[in-house]
Amino acid sequence: MAQKLWEKNVQVNEEIERFTVGRDREMDLYLAKHDVLGSMAHITMLESIGLLTADELKTLLAELKNIHTIAERGEFIIEEGVEDVHSQVELMLPRKLGDVGKKIHSGRSRNDQVLLDLKLFTRAQLREITEEVEILFKELIAQSNRYKDVLMPGYTHLQIAMPSSFGLWFGAYAESLVDDLTFLQAAYRMCNRNPLGSAAGYGSSFPLNREMTTRLLGFDSMNYNVVYAQMGRGKMERNVAFALASIAGTIGKLAFDACMFNSQNFGFVKLPDECTTGSSIMPHKKNPDVFELTRAKCNKIQSLPQQIMMIANNLPSGYFRDLQIIKEVFLPAFEELKDCLRMTAYIINRIKVNEHILDDDRYLYMFSVEEVNRLAAEGMPFRDAYKKVGLDIEAGHFTHNKQVCHTHAGSIGNLCNNHIETLMQQVINGFNFESVEQAEKELLK
Repeated sequence: MAQKLWEKNVQVNEEIERFTVGRDREMDLYLAKHDVLGSMAHITMLESIGLLTADELKTLLAELKNIHTIAERGEFIIEEGVEDVHSQVELMLPRKLGDVGKKIHSGRSRNDQVLLDLKLFTRAQLREITEEVEILFKELIAQSNRYKDVLMPGYTHLQIAMPSSFGLWFGAYAESLVDDLTFLQAAYRMCNRNPLGSAAGYGSSFPLNREMTTRLLGFDSMNYNVVYAQMGRGKMERNVAFALASIAGTIGKLAFDACMFNSQNFGFVKLPDECTTGSSIMPHKKNPDVFELTRAKCNKIQSLPQQIMMIANNLPSGYFRDLQIIKEVFLPAFEELKDCLRMTAYIINRIKVNEHILDDDRYLYMFSVEEVNRLAAEGMPFRDAYKKVGLDIEAGHFTHNKQVCHTHAGSIGNLCNNHIETLMQQVINGFNFESVEQAEKELLK
């Protein structure tokens, strides 16, 4: 069995080890390439302050690049008896390079290593989430523009209320994603600060150049106070989880609408046949399972901030092992949300809209407000017009030509999709992903 980095002469009881390590080895596979990247920046800094020679740095960087390539290919493994990704990397280097491989940990603790790994992993995942959101956004805008003139009932209290349109319906979810990404960008900015050099949470007696590692890793700035850097663990994950939950809330609501509008009682939309499933005994069934599962997964993601808060709540300053458990709920959440985004974009691209909903007179009364407004525009006091139309409905005399003329900003006749697209582009540009990409390329060059 491999020795732990912190082990001296006494080995830990096997059951205690199983319990304390938990799923960390599995979870740390998410972090492998980011751990290597952080080590590359750290040792580059160590050479600059005289703790490594130029030749040692060159040798170590070459081998770390090899390990990074292995991790990128998905072939990195944490061996049996090795506690975590940090230990595995420190085991691999001396095997290949001898004693020089033991020099990479000066000025670090596993505390700031995992803080760094989590931030590097998270900011990469947030970029991928942003890209998937943008794809879904474009599908929604395209469908909004395509069906901008097709009317549908709008509802309040699940009662037929006023005219809406598919332009409004698709476009509403597109604009919701703009706000979601604004929230995500705030979380990204809190994530994109460098904790490396905080060590176990109290700094180091080595003259670490934290500005250098901040620059090498493409962070916007550092977490300056070393105690706060450690306090930020759990907080960063919680804030990011709230942003993920915001996106999940939008998708979950869209999924609910789609399931309801696809049912025979509504018949507003038809989901692609390849996205539905059948019944074992009812040959007519085409169930919206993809959107039902999306709804459930999005509800699960919306519970993530609460799970993280309940793990991290009421901890005093300093490191505690409780924080390890956050990885188990946090790290897999990104792929689950990306999966939901991909499925939703696929279906929205192929969804069929019923362009003849209003042929059915059951929806006639949604034009009552149109008639009240017409009478008021002709000079009748609004309250008198409201009463007249109400009495006509009760008497069964109400008729309307099923036409609308809405022109103000954001209404049926003036969707403002171009403005919504501009807002989205401004938000995406504000992430400035390119600076991070450039820094990481330079480090790996």
